[in-house]
Amino acid sequence: MTFDLDCRTLIEPIVGRARRDPDRPSVVLIGEDGSEESMTAAQFLANAVDYAAALRGAGIQPGDIVILVMRQSRDLLSALWGALYLGAIPSIFPFLSEKLNRALYMEQVRMLVAHCGARAVIAFPEFTPDLVTLLAGIPCRVLATDEVRRRSVAERPASPHAATPEDIALLQHSSGSTGLQKGVALSHRAILNQVRSCGRAIGLARDDVIVSWMPLYHDGGLIAGCIIPLVCGVPLVLISPFHWVRDPKVLFHAVHRHRGTITWLPNFAYNHCARNVRDRDLVGIDLSRWRLVNAAEPARWDSHRMFLERFGPYGLKESALTVAYGMAEATLIVTATPIHESPRVDWVDTRALQEERRAVPVAPETAGSTPLTSCGLPVEGAVIGVVDDDGQPLPDRRVGEIVVRARSLFSGYYRRPDLDAKVLRDGWYFTGDMGYLADGQLYCPGRKDDLIIVGGKNIYPNDLEAIANEVPGVRPGRAVAFAVPDRPLGTAAAVMVCEIDPSAGPAEARRIESELRLRIAQQTEVTLHDVRLIGSPWLIKTSSGKLARAANREKYLREHEARDQNWK
Repeated sequence: MTFDLDCRTLIEPIVGRARRDPDRPSVVLIGEDGSEESMTAAQFLANAVDYAAALRGAGIQPGDIVILVMRQSRDLLSALWGALYLGAIPSIFPFLSEKLNRALYMEQVRMLVAHCGARAVIAFPEFTPDLVTLLAGIPCRVLATDEVRRRSVAERPASPHAATPEDIALLQHSSGSTGLQKGVALSHRAILNQVRSCGRAIGLARDDVIVSWMPLYHDGGLIAGCIIPLVCGVPLVLISPFHWVRDPKVLFHAVHRHRGTITWLPNFAYNHCARNVRDRDLVGIDLSRWRLVNAAEPARWDSHRMFLERFGPYGLKESALTVAYGMAEATLIVTATPIHESPRVDWVDTRALQEERRAVPVAPETAGSTPLTSCGLPVEGAVIGVVDDDGQPLPDRRVGEIVVRARSLFSGYYRRPDLDAKVLRDGWYFTGDMGYLADGQLYCPGRKDDLIIVGGKNIYPNDLEAIANEVPGVRPGRAVAFAVPDRPLGTAAAVMVCEIDPSAGPAEARRIESELRLRIAQQTEVTLHDVRLIGSPWLIKTSSGKLARAANREKYLREHEARDQNWK
């Protein structure tokens, strides 16, 4: 990468480019109806300054938290960068979808505002009345997007706030399903270090075009699909995530039409595209310039193979499918597939991996083997280690917890020193992920905790269990959630086993299952793949009375293996 990133803050290159090259293409927004809206560097900055003016007029000062409750749009981009221009600290909250319960969603916004001490919330007009009522008594302004457009040009700040590299630039909130989310505080320095190291790792060049559909509340969408291209001056084509999920061919058309070169995808997206984009949707499509980065959830060898077989005839190259590993706490990535290489696939003995925490290599596709896709080598400025339960380094091919040191590490969880103490030790971040090193490359076979990753979304089992415990008919404390592989979709599937009254008849069981599924979908936007209602004691607990999720998962798989070979 040959970009000049001799800057101290994120806003400096945005301002400098608008002044030096005002007509340079900056962003193309593809609407739900297929319409396109383009912005030059000068227009992009002007829109951001409008929002900075609106925030300043509302009394927002540098360092204040601003929550953005907005769908993927020009307004969201403008509000994000307008807050940065003013020196405020923006944080994007997931936008309300039709699956979520509106009242519960608004309550989560209120919890976040109160915890962060946010001074402003920016939302679309249809949300502002509810937010004003919800935040009554909290010193937080609610601004509607249409208010910004009524502001006078004369109120615009003449220059951006002079932040320091160590100042917090923004908060990334975790994608946990319910409850108070962890605000990952990222400084300007950490983000700029990530821009440099990530750009070099993926070979970002001036003639690249980034095409992204990932939501901006996700670190992949925010950093890879927004901040990196805009800071580097690489054109960005942005698609609504709702549009992409409903009609994935929009991504391929955008790549072809705008000569897109880089897209970041979670693993489930490879399967979603391969299964739902038809040949008739690809007539005349050229994918020969396209490179993809598999990130946000564990990468699967069979998903890459399926994607390549499906789209290789349209010019997609095998070396174009790469993998990266990272987390919001490191801004984005800490490892990546070396440029111009295909990810390595390590076939290991399944039993040794599961029972002995050893990655014993075996011949490809032998019985009792598991293919693990490499996450690549550490990026510039990052160091990776694997440690045992006592924090001691492990040799190659021994599975332990992945620990990270990087120039892009976060400043801590916002107002959560209790959480900082659990994961930050002597400059190392303890990720909670399990992995091993082989020939310098990182492999991640699973999670240390019981996190369920479905379609790139982190789902905490205790959240699902807490919801189940409130469903009439479910025995309190007798519900367990876990993940099983969903190979057709290339992601994980969420499963729940709940104990109910043995006297409950079939009609009552159907009511319980229906209500459970509905509540889970409304409160977490997760669709349960399977619900098992058991009328007798079934669940396994530890000696201390805690649910033994791993043991319950294995029991479930044993009992239902014959019914569904897909989950083996």
